[in-house]
Amino acid sequence: MYFGVTWLRNVFYDKGIFKSKSYDFPVICVGNLSVGGTGKTPMIEYLIRLLSNNFKLATLSRGYKRTTDGFQIADNLSNAETIGDEPYQFYKKFKEITVAVDANRQHGISKSQSLKNPDVILLDDAFQHRKVKAGFNILLTSYGKLYIDDITLPTGDLREPKSGAKRANIIVVTKCPKDISIEERNSIKQRLNADSNQFVFFSTIEYSNVIYSNSHNINLSELKADNFTLVTGIANAVPLVNFLNDEGYTFEHINFKDHHNFTDADIEALNEKDIIVTTEKDFTKLGDKLSGKKVYYLPIETRIFEHEKFNKLIMDFCSK
Repeated sequence: MYFGVTWLRNVFYDKGIFKSKSYDFPVICVGNLSVGGTGKTPMIEYLIRLLSNNFKLATLSRGYKRTTDGFQIADNLSNAETIGDEPYQFYKKFKEITVAVDANRQHGISKSQSLKNPDVILLDDAFQHRKVKAGFNILLTSYGKLYIDDITLPTGDLREPKSGAKRANIIVVTKCPKDISIEERNSIKQRLNADSNQFVFFSTIEYSNVIYSNSHNINLSELKADNFTLVTGIANAVPLVNFLNDEGYTFEHINFKDHHNFTDADIEALNEKDIIVTTEKDFTKLGDKLSGKKVYYLPIETRIFEHEKFNKLIMDFCSK
């Protein structure tokens, strides 16, 4: 049913039967074809770092699993429950930008314009939101599961057919090995078979050397002598687990589903652990609830191969 509705809707938009709304200022969409786990949040943060010194920025997300409805702008009363874990993460890290949520992206863009008048709006996870025609689309696909090797729901994990990739200006293969060769990159480019007007980039995950709590931070290496508990509620924890294993850490892994809302029973069980390391997204929900414990989060960033070329494409679009 999901595939049938999505396919028919896309046909109507592609044929012009349904109309998308365009904008006279830069709107950049970051999304994917698959369900979760391609690195949208660190890509949005990459764009914020790239653009925030030159442009007045706003991010607009759906606010998945939040307890509120409609349009919301993050403020000092917001938390992960009221605006969603990822938007709250943006708000805590980047105080100079506007962070908004609205399931209706057209309405969210209109409200953001009227209230904050940003120069650039970054749409988080809106590739399938066809009511909005972003001026620039960045499509993410994971190195370990390229969209070209997947099929649509419910059998596979694609939200829409592979042909949807043709709407992207840039395709980024995320979570690549740090030492991925030029030969392998060229092989993947051939398989993706992007159009001549599309650009393909590759990125990897950079893990911080420092872990953070609400009160202090320490070098990650200080945990080498300890057994700790890794707590994750993300779509794909495998890269993080592999990184910690490869670095020689000893830990127990408690894995929850993506966007997990931690229950009282979860908190009670986690309070029995001596040292907890979690993701930055999960810390937005756990940091205050386990404040009496040694709870740290490990930040990550996206590193893009050929980043100068990537950055120029983004800056040129926004400068127009």
